[in-house]
Amino acid sequence: MTDERLAQSSCSVARSLGVLGERWTILILREALSGTTRFADFRTALGVAADVLSDRLATLVDAGVMVREPYQEPGSRSRFAYHLTDAGRELELVLGSLQQWGDRYLPRPEGPTVERRAVPTDRLVHVAFVDDEGCEVPPAEVAAVRTAAYPVVVPSS
Repeated sequence: MTDERLAQSSCSVARSLGVLGERWTILILREALSGTTRFADFRTALGVAADVLSDRLATLVDAGVMVREPYQEPGSRSRFAYHLTDAGRELELVLGSLQQWGDRYLPRPEGPTVERRAVPTDRLVHVAFVDDEGCEVPPAEVAAVRTAAYPVVVPSS
């Protein structure tokens, strides 16, 4: 599916992949969620080629996941820093879910490299489905129910 078709898709997953579907994009978000904002720091942390990084950052800015803000160090030319928007910060749940899955199904012998903890209690936390009353629901008890907005495909004759 082309980028344009992904962007126009009625499927939220497909539209999300149009923005987030590249490996480097998720790793850039991981670094941004850890506080990285500068192009050179993303390059150093990830070892990504400058043209790839530039393209992925532009995609995130265009999608409203990050904003680009100028800064200038004394004696240097003006550069841009990349900061997460609310939409970008909300992707921490997506990355947390990917990490949780990887820790469970692709574990390292040394164990996880990061743990997510509740700040006030220091208790371990995990990503889960939660109902509108705040109760956790096991994945086996969750169904994806199509709404009236789901497109009906008419077979061609």
